[in-house]
Amino acid sequence: MEGHPGLARSRDSVAQCPQGEAQEAPSTLKALIFDVDGTLADTEEAHRCAFNEAFQQLGLPWNWSKPKYAHLLPAAGVPTLMGRIEAIHRAKTLNYTRMVLAGEVPLRDGVERLIDDAARSHVRLCIATTTTFANVEALLRTGLGPKALDRFAVVGAGGNAARKKPAADIYEYVLRQLDASPQECVAIEDSANGLRAAKAAGLYTIVTPSFWTRTEDFSDADLVLPSLGSALRPLMPGAAALVGNTMLGIREICRRLDALRECG
Repeated sequence: MEGHPGLARSRDSVAQCPQGEAQEAPSTLKALIFDVDGTLADTEEAHRCAFNEAFQQLGLPWNWSKPKYAHLLPAAGVPTLMGRIEAIHRAKTLNYTRMVLAGEVPLRDGVERLIDDAARSHVRLCIATTTTFANVEALLRTGLGPKALDRFAVVGAGGNAARKKPAADIYEYVLRQLDASPQECVAIEDSANGLRAAKAAGLYTIVTPSFWTRTEDFSDADLVLPSLGSALRPLMPGAAALVGNTMLGIREICRRLDALRECG
């Protein structure tokens, strides 16, 4: 089930404003920077199954249960696995890509709507992830169409960062490519490691936890929501009250940035 209503929380109080049609964003917001795994789509179950299939293909006596995989995730990666890491990851990536291309990993509620809203509002779209570019491409093309990559001004993936999250490397790379300051961008994440990376880069950060990350510490997030909200699955009253709408859009994000600027 999408979302965890009890997780809705904000670090600040923003006055409610009238709702309306999407409009051009204020100059304070130049770009949205999305994480991928768990944020654009709840990919972790597919990753887990892809790993288990790779283990079987390589004749390895391992099978990761959901609790075991959830335990591994906060470490920001998979252990060395007795020196077989490269072969395992090659097989796993092929398995995962096949699952994504088969439509087994849908985008989370509200993701496509917010991406469309950003385009209408002239806000640039970016990716900041330490997963492989192949994984990103497969997910975007399947979820958003064959020209999905063209919609993103910058796609920062695993090959663009020396260190994984929670290091800020991948966000710093994206900001350099954008030639933008952190104050002009907003990050959307789902995990504590992602939150730490985004905040280390100086970004206003919205967190939409997934099943796999819902128990993590998001106390440093600027806004925590169970999802972005959609027409079919709107935000519950508590979360909706935080953003002034049943769905988080560019208008709502800009209100929060403007309020933060006024308070600062």
